[in-house]
Amino acid sequence: MSNNTYILTNSTSFLSNFKAVTKMGLSLSVVFSSIAGYLLAAESIHLFTLFLLAIGGYFMVGASNVFNQIIERDLDALMDRTKNRPIPTGRMSVSYAFVLAVILTITGLIILYTINERTAMFGAISICLYTSAYTPLKTKTPLSVFVGAIPGALPPMIGAVAVTGEFGLIPGVLFFVQFVWQFPHFWAIAWVSFDDYKAGGFSLLPSKTGKSKNSAFQIVVYSLALIPFSLLPWMLEITGIVSFVIALILGLWFFFLSWKLFMTCDDKDARKLMFASFIYLPIIQFVYVFDANTEMIKSLLAL
Repeated sequence: MSNNTYILTNSTSFLSNFKAVTKMGLSLSVVFSSIAGYLLAAESIHLFTLFLLAIGGYFMVGASNVFNQIIERDLDALMDRTKNRPIPTGRMSVSYAFVLAVILTITGLIILYTINERTAMFGAISICLYTSAYTPLKTKTPLSVFVGAIPGALPPMIGAVAVTGEFGLIPGVLFFVQFVWQFPHFWAIAWVSFDDYKAGGFSLLPSKTGKSKNSAFQIVVYSLALIPFSLLPWMLEITGIVSFVIALILGLWFFFLSWKLFMTCDDKDARKLMFASFIYLPIIQFVYVFDANTEMIKSLLAL
């Protein structure tokens, strides 16, 4: 094997493992949420700040995922959905992963700090809660989902704080919308992957009875609560009538799917709800941004 081929092979291997251990798909969706928060709060767009937010945000989320996989490496090896991750398979050593996570954390915090100190502070709170509270609680209590929903709801708030420099109305509204959304979203995933999670020792559905009416009822409750929360930007005149109409339609659709799961307790309906949750959040965040910044978008398109 030539040196060039060796370098290329190792570079490809590193990138593949980096994408897997930082959970690139999930991390990019989180970055999208933070960008949506920034755009919703911004009166004018500073592209360099937006770039810093995206890179710093990815590093922080990626670091959280690496720390999570270090802590859960033995449990990951027991589950089909995670057994092929870099650490359980030995493609990445624990010490290498730890160094990577530390580098991502420090670099991410420095980048976010260059935006403003509160953005970095909330970034630090997010990674601390995720790795020190949510991750160890996942095998002990279903309440871990509530704890995990806090760092999970911080990204759009962090994006808004990157503009405002403080926790205010827009960051707060974005936090609570994403906070409430996470319960039906994550419980639908936990329902679909119930047996796999059980093999790894995780008990994540809200009821001790697992895939049951009790768990489905709580999914319905949070799906219903999501409707008024999703209308808050319109109620507070942050956005216009477009977001009201679309948020209401999306909310009713989401509630209908959760109600159907409650009636059937069928895995197929849980899977439909899970995929709906993947679609719901980016659409509603895009609508918020578009509806609140119509004039800004028009001016950007005219450039």
